[in-house]
Parts: sequence; structure tokens; C-alpha cells
Amino acid sequence: MIMLKHMTWSMIRKSGIRFCDKIMLRHMTWSMIRGSTGRERRMSRMPDWAELTRFATALAEAAAGAILPFFRQNTAVDVKDGPVWDPVTEGDRAGERAIRQLIERHHPDHGIHGEEYGVKEGRSPFTWVLDPVDGTRAFVSGLPTWATLIGLSYEGRPVLGLMNQPVVGDMFHGTPEGAWHSHRGSVCAIRTRQGVPLSRATLGTTAPELYGGGDNQRRFQALRAKAQLTRYGGDSYSFCLMAAGHMDIAMDCGLQPYDIAPLLPIVSGAGGVAAEWTGGEAAHGGNVITAGSQALLDEALAIMAG
Repeated sequence: MIMLKHMTWSMIRKSGIRFCDKIMLRHMTWSMIRGSTGRERRMSRMPDWAELTRFATALAEAAAGAILPFFRQNTAVDVKDGPVWDPVTEGDRAGERAIRQLIERHHPDHGIHGEEYGVKEGRSPFTWVLDPVDGTRAFVSGLPTWATLIGLSYEGRPVLGLMNQPVVGDMFHGTPEGAWHSHRGSVCAIRTRQGVPLSRATLGTTAPELYGGGDNQRRFQALRAKAQLTRYGGDSYSFCLMAAGHMDIAMDCGLQPYDIAPLLPIVSGAGGVAAEWTGGEAAHGGNVITAGSQALLDEALAIMAG
């Protein structure tokens, strides 16, 4: 049974809510969240995950209101410096401004790390990690596969994550108490697929050219050849669909923290696992691969880590 306290205010309706039946939830307590050294990080009291999720939902809805007027409007595109074409629009900037204004009003002590406006140091262990338009290449192409990513970290560890696609009406969120998918009023707890070997796995990644021309490309092609099916163009959607049991592996190369940290609580809340295949910390970005089970992740890492 899914408890109402896990639901956001926009998900709760007086009538018409459908719950997915017979879904086993994976529950964690706050004291089970561990730091990079393995010791438990404790707070004076457990956070109110329902309240934080309601606030994150309000942030996503404010961002949608600021971003959508620029979608499919042939908005002017600026290009960031870098090895690949990396566009940014006023939609990206407007969305992040809307989110920051609400955080600064309601949680002025919290830090903020956003793609468009950088880092604001906080006086609290909490930091909001923001990517207002993840998938700007899709955004400027008119494809509704971009999303707003909102994460909350405690002392650098992702503890809450939310992905919102307002055109499609999909929202995914995760906390230490589980992970959920909301679609236009229907709310369902999600779980990864278990027991799937690489030979039967569906793999999602943004684009093969992002792996460059060296070892990452060679190893990715070897992994792709062993998977049953590979799908491109999903951006953050691939990670959420993996968490929901529709894919088995989601991965991308050269990520920034704001590209991945908001997705990790969704993945882990649904029973999935994540790694940075060069040995780094997945929450810090880099070359990140997620899978529905540890056994499948180990199969994939054996190829990607060389």
C-alpha cells in the first residue's frame, strides 16, 4: 500500500487517483544513508520527505511556467564553449531563475548549484542541484524529451531527486523511502527490472558521438553489441525509464553533477544501482552508468571499465 505521505500536493486529488497494485516498496531510513567513507551521517531529526517533495514539485511547476513559453518558438540559441555543440536558450535561464527565487525565499540557508548561474554557497548542509532544461538539444529541436531536474543533497550526498517533463506530463521523484512516477494525476511506485542479463537488456543513452573516438567509444560499442536493444536520444528520460522497469541500463558520458545528482535518488529509490566507470563518484558526474540490478551493473562495468 502506498502511503499518502509519500505523495506530492499536485499528485493528491479528491478523486480519480489510480494506484498501482501489488508493488513492493523499498524502504530506507535516514540513518541508512551513508557517506563516501561508509560512516553513517546523522541529523538531529529525520527530514520530512513529503514536505521536501512538495517543495521540489512546486519548484518544478514554477520552472515549467517559465520554460514552456520558449518551447517550439524557434528561440534564439547561444552555444557554450566545449568539445561538442552545447546549446543554451533563454528558457534554460528563465527556468533556473524561477527555481532559485523560490529556494532563496523559503530556504535562504540552503546552497544552490545550478547549470546556468553556478554555485551559491549555503549555511546549511543542504544544497539544491538544478538543471532547468536537461536535454537542450532536444528542446531546440522541438522534441518533448527534455526535462527539468531538481535534486537535494545533504553534505554532498543526493537524498531527493525529481525529474519533470511538463509537455508529456511525466514526473518522477525519489527519496530514501522509495521512488514514484506521476502522470496527470495517476501515481505509481516504481521498481527496476530484476534478473535481466546483459544479453536481454535494453540500454538507453543520449548519443553515441558523445563517447568520443577513444576507449570510451570502443567500449560502448562493445557493450551495445552485447545488449539486446539500444535506444538513443533519451537524455534524463533513459534513467527514469530504467528506474521504472522499462529499460535495464541507462548511461551517459561526460556528465556534470547537475546532470546526474537529481536522478540518483530516483534510481536508488527504485532499487537500481549506479557507478562511475572510471572509478569516480557518480554524484560528481563524469562517466555514469546505472542498472536495474547489481549483477547487470557488474556485467556492464566489466566492459566499460576495461
